[in-house]
Amino acid sequence: MQLGEAAKRVEELKREIEEHNYRYYVLDKPSISDAQYDWLMRELQELENKFPELQSPDSPTQRVGGSPAREFGTVRHTVQLLSLGNAFGPDDLRDFDRRVREAAGDVEYVVELKIDGLTVALTYVDGMLTTAATRGDGVTGEDISQNLKTVYSVPLKLKNPLPRLEVRGEAYMPKESFERLNLEREENGEATFANPRNAAAGSLRQLDPKVTASRNLKVFAYNIIYQEGAKVDSQLGSLEFLREQGFLVNEDFLLCKNIDEVIEACLEWGDKRNSLPYEIDGIVVKVNSFAAQEELGETAKSPRWAIAYKFPAQQEETVIEDIVVRVGRTGVLTPTAVLKPVRVAGSTVSRATLHNIDMIRDKDIRIGDHVLIQKAGDVIPEVVQVLPEKRTGGEREFQMPAVCPECQAEVIRYENEAAHRCTGIACPAKQREGIIHFVSRDAMNIDGLGPAVVGQLLDAGLIHNAADLYHLKFDDLVKLERMGKKSAENLLAAIEQSKERGLAPLIFALGIRHVGARAGKLLAANFMSMDGLSKAGREDLLEIPEVGPAMAERIVTFFRQEQTNEFLDKLAAAGVVMVEESKLKSESLAGKTIVVTGTLNKFGRKEIEEVIEAHGGKPSGSVSKKTSFVLAGENAGSKLDKARSLGVLVITEEEFVEMLGER
Repeated sequence: MQLGEAAKRVEELKREIEEHNYRYYVLDKPSISDAQYDWLMRELQELENKFPELQSPDSPTQRVGGSPAREFGTVRHTVQLLSLGNAFGPDDLRDFDRRVREAAGDVEYVVELKIDGLTVALTYVDGMLTTAATRGDGVTGEDISQNLKTVYSVPLKLKNPLPRLEVRGEAYMPKESFERLNLEREENGEATFANPRNAAAGSLRQLDPKVTASRNLKVFAYNIIYQEGAKVDSQLGSLEFLREQGFLVNEDFLLCKNIDEVIEACLEWGDKRNSLPYEIDGIVVKVNSFAAQEELGETAKSPRWAIAYKFPAQQEETVIEDIVVRVGRTGVLTPTAVLKPVRVAGSTVSRATLHNIDMIRDKDIRIGDHVLIQKAGDVIPEVVQVLPEKRTGGEREFQMPAVCPECQAEVIRYENEAAHRCTGIACPAKQREGIIHFVSRDAMNIDGLGPAVVGQLLDAGLIHNAADLYHLKFDDLVKLERMGKKSAENLLAAIEQSKERGLAPLIFALGIRHVGARAGKLLAANFMSMDGLSKAGREDLLEIPEVGPAMAERIVTFFRQEQTNEFLDKLAAAGVVMVEESKLKSESLAGKTIVVTGTLNKFGRKEIEEVIEAHGGKPSGSVSKKTSFVLAGENAGSKLDKARSLGVLVITEEEFVEMLGER
């Protein structure tokens, strides 16, 4: 067979095999036998082996077989992937409906099953799958492209190629596959997964795509993140559009005329959720009209046009075998119930937090009690109530310890506080947990400093707090158990590299109460240096919209302590960067919200966002009356039409470059 003839046959086989994949994995209606399918795949593989130049990324043979990745890269999402607000009952849904109608008038809703899996974002350029990523923090996610390509319900090529299409979906593991996987792991002496969601997430983050391919994952597509070359004006239309493009779309969605129909659908699915072949933890309610969605807009965390109705927690009975106390990194003593293991909402539960002594007394919880437990929001195990009728008389009351179980220092409960706290300034539990937090991924991200190594360093007296990490020596490290020469060198290199981590992660790493990773970014952007933040007063902090009184008070109190100053001085002496480097080239776009549509000649999609931000502007994925202007390239789509209908200024790429003062 000559090259030209082989090329023609390869294209025929690719189309035929992908059609059979679609029928089998998406429609669940296979049209040929497994033997016939295998024969087609063998023929394609033989032709690609004989003519390597005919092998392409969209070939079915490329779904499995990539080389293991050394690590996952990061992907910046074109549009921020927001999380949803929650509703826990009909009253919450009616409040949501009231807010929607006040802003956008009467609307229709689409209700969809909330699949309990891992959010993924799929990007197609000219019809080809180019990138697949996790949601991450909503702004950037992990690049899991090679692993997602092993999932047969994800099309490698769209049925109708578009210049660009970005799709949001949920990767999940069917219940049957989950049970089979855990059985295999148990037989092999491996740790089992707690629930299908964790199994799906773990499977997609395997360094070897072949492992992912063996896990029988699926992906439901449910949202268009970004589109060029197509016009879709409703959620209902988007689901139909995604189905036509070859995606697996969950068919259990419903168009509701009003909130009463929405509530009826939510309650109905709450009763029959366990009949599904996959786990769901609620119902997603979305305003159907995209125009109404634009009108409603979004908050910093979630869209105003959608909400997640969370099912009431499932409850099970078990026994409290013991109550133990854990000392956290802030010194708070938290009682924890050790339970007789029981399955709740798809996972095995053996512990539940009891929060504080007041909760234990209010519920009259005793060691040995039969209790009902549930997973609040299907996540956190908690004791709902005691079953006193099952007491035998052998149950024992629990008392909070008078001294810290970690350091034997006095335990105090301050006035107006529910918590008991360790007073020991050198409590190893506080130091250990604080250092583990300091080196964690979202903080200083020091690879190789796991809990075991931190414990060794503390036990050996090599460190007393996180700042001491920057003064470790090679000769000290190699003396540690299981710390070889190469490991010591790698750890010191990771510590050195973390000095340039930046101000925002460092603020988060300090472990100030109420200050999370996002707050760290806000504080860094507003004060630009650790010195500036340390001198900020309560009123200065409250000028930041997302900083509340409690956070402001904790920040001021933290920087008022002498030990904080000593800690920061030690970091500074080691060369840790504590200044935020400004990324602004100019303020020519300051205060402007800019939407980009179509293909640009000078800038790529990610590059143009960085350029806008570098000049003080804010890139946006949707056009509204608040949009300052739309930058329109070639083949501009619906966003251009929307801008014109709203009277929003539209400029060309040349005009944009001139606005920046660049050539």
